[in-house]
Amino acid sequence: MLMEWTALVCRELGVDPAKVDRDALLDLTKEVAHGVTRPAAPLTAYLLGLAQGAGSAPPDAVERLTALAREWERTTAETTGES
Repeated sequence: MLMEWTALVCRELGVDPAKVDRDALLDLTKEVAHGVTRPAAPLTAYLLGLAQGAGSAPPDAVERLTALAREWERTTAETTGES
């Protein structure tokens, strides 16, 4: 079902499906949903899409955002002074 949906959406949006790393994107949204907050997952995916469309996303954007999500709790604790 997911492959068919991805293909349909890519066709509708004029996106080459070969450029979609579905598994990496799903891993990213999982990490964001669990590590940050659930509503941040679709927002992050959307922002990533905007950056990629604008040509401003670095080649390793998915990996960098995934790492940020994994480190979110520690990073916010350090920022707020909570340990």
